Order: sequence, then structure tokens, then C-alpha cells
Amino acid sequence: MSTAATESRGTDPESRAYAQQKRDEKRLAAEAIGVDAAYIDHFVETFYGKIQQDDLLGPIFNARIADWPAHLARMKAFWRSVLHNSGEFAGNPMLKHIVIPGLEAGHFAHWLELFYQTLRDAEADPAATALVGGRARMIADSLLTGYVMQREGLSGGRAGKDLPHV
Repeated sequence: MSTAATESRGTDPESRAYAQQKRDEKRLAAEAIGVDAAYIDHFVETFYGKIQQDDLLGPIFNARIADWPAHLARMKAFWRSVLHNSGEFAGNPMLKHIVIPGLEAGHFAHWLELFYQTLRDAEADPAATALVGGRARMIADSLLTGYVMQREGLSGGRAGKDLPHV
């Protein structure tokens, strides 16, 4: 690959250094309000413990997850990637959700309410709850919108607009 092509793709040392600096800044800002690896581990374990026992969502998750410890490790990596920009998660959550039959906005809203309650129960800093809850809502909105658009086309483009906020 030519030097110009490498630089245009952001793989030159200066671009990599800048990207790393921005990742570090994002992680440090999250950690400054208590959103560190231990916090992420705790909320993932607590939240998915609730999910497994939940009357609405438990059957959906339990039918698809055979190895909960592996799933929890994957979700911790996912949330570290989201909140710290760690880059350690690789996967396509949209594909995992699109293949689940019968999901509706109510499932996503209930997921968010359980998520928000988990954050509030462990809240040490309201800014942490707002950060993590806000990201969770964006993700739920994106997944619900993609799910509905897959079934209904463009008319589902704002499917997540009424999901609850933290």
C-alpha cells in the first residue's frame, strides 16, 4: 500500500497516536466518575442476574445462552468497548437480535428499565448513571430500530423514539 493510501486510512503513526489519545481520554473521563472496569463488571453481573430471573426477558435469554459465564465475559468486553473505547469487543449485536422472533418495543423498554434500576441501585455518582444509561438507551434504540426496519422497511426508522430515558 502506498504511503498516501496508508495515511488516508488513518494508519500512519500520527493518526494512531491521536486515536489512542482520544481512547485514553474517553476511558479516563469515564473512570473519573467511577465507571471503571470493576464498575462495569458489577453492573453486568447484577443486570444479567436480574435478566435470568425476569418473567418477560428470562425465557428469551435463557433459551439462547447456554454458557452464562462466557456471555457475561463477552458483555463485559462489550461495555468496556462502549464506555472506555477499549476496542476489545468484536461482533455484530444487530445480527444476534434480528434473528429473535417476536421482539417488540415493550421488550426493549423493559430491558432498559431493568438496566436503569441496576444502575440506580449501585449509584455512587449520578453522572455515571447518566453516562451508562444514556449509552444503553442509544444501543436499545439502534437495535429496536434495526429489528423493526428488517421486518417493516423504512417505516420502522424511528421505532425506538419512545423508549424510556434514564
